[in-house]
Amino acid sequence: MSQRNLRDRAIQLHRQYKGKIEVVSKIEITSEADLSLVYTPGVGDVCKEIEKNPKELNHLTARGNMVAVVTDGTAVLGLGDIGPHAAMPVMEGKCMLFKTFADIDAFPICLDTKNVDEIVTVVKALQPTFAGVNLEDISAPRCFEIEDRLKRELDIPVFHDDQHGTAIVVLAGLLNGIKVVGKQMEKVKIVINGAGAAGISIAKLLLEAGFAHITLVSLEGVVHQNESWLNSSQRNIAKVTNKTNIKGTLQEAVMGADVFIGVSGPAALKAVHVKKMAKNPIVFAMANPIPEIYPEEALAAGAKVVGTGRSDYPNQINNLLAFPGIFRGAIDSGASDITVEMKIAAAYAIANLIPEKELSSTYVIPNALNNEVPKVVAKAVADTALKKERILLKQI
Repeated sequence: MSQRNLRDRAIQLHRQYKGKIEVVSKIEITSEADLSLVYTPGVGDVCKEIEKNPKELNHLTARGNMVAVVTDGTAVLGLGDIGPHAAMPVMEGKCMLFKTFADIDAFPICLDTKNVDEIVTVVKALQPTFAGVNLEDISAPRCFEIEDRLKRELDIPVFHDDQHGTAIVVLAGLLNGIKVVGKQMEKVKIVINGAGAAGISIAKLLLEAGFAHITLVSLEGVVHQNESWLNSSQRNIAKVTNKTNIKGTLQEAVMGADVFIGVSGPAALKAVHVKKMAKNPIVFAMANPIPEIYPEEALAAGAKVVGTGRSDYPNQINNLLAFPGIFRGAIDSGASDITVEMKIAAAYAIANLIPEKELSSTYVIPNALNNEVPKVVAKAVADTALKKERILLKQI
């Protein structure tokens, strides 16, 4: 399908249905008796029950299965700061994916403010309505502060998918990728091109999982703790990355690297860069819709395993593999937070869905539409949450 044809069909579809989601009643109202049960006077007794015991809220209303998909429209897909109104189709789509793959009722919340304090205040005020918060398409470095504050101030799971969803799926793909190329987690040298929300979160999760040698590259150059242009988030990650003190640009960083992870922009990685990497390198070029390097070019230059963010190539690194199961598991286990341990468990669950004998250079990550993925992720997350709860109870 041509890009123009895709554009016309997508706009026509959205115009035809006036958006992609709707609210559907679980109970039919066909009589006065029905009305008295679902609304007045019967609903008053339900309200009193919740007032008496607030924990009943999730059992007597839909709240226990509802997630808010929150954005300010400042970093939408590859479109940038297009604002909260134009972000609405993406948030609707995200809500559809929650329902389709995890049976979670998600609602788009597009906020007409870029003020961190205002966003935190509004989301906090929504806590009586939602059992979880999925932050989406909020620009860095504001997204870090917003998530950190909400995680501290709310007692429901908060998850910035652009950061953590991407990181989880990258980790899953890398766990299988290093098996294919016969390399070890502790020894591989990783270059992450893009030092925004996704790049920094990928670096953090890979470090937590046991990968030791990571260097980030920004538009300004290699992230090094002595650089004056670093923002606060980059300065913090610089303390635990770039152990060989590389300076310069991507060209210097990729010399001898085993892995390239791109969360940057089109055509950022050249064939000459791939040729300077270690033998049988892994390349995850995830810029969308145009990757940092196309798979054909990367493979011709010597790459062994190549992944992109696109569905028309093998090894699609797609957040859809992570967030539905993450929230399903967190909600089902009653978790108040989504921890590092849960993210790593989710990554291993995704990776292990492919039997080792089936792994190949074109198959290191399950298909995004594999219905088993959200199930195994949800179980891994819930098991990890409940295990932590049991440990805490033993310590009391």
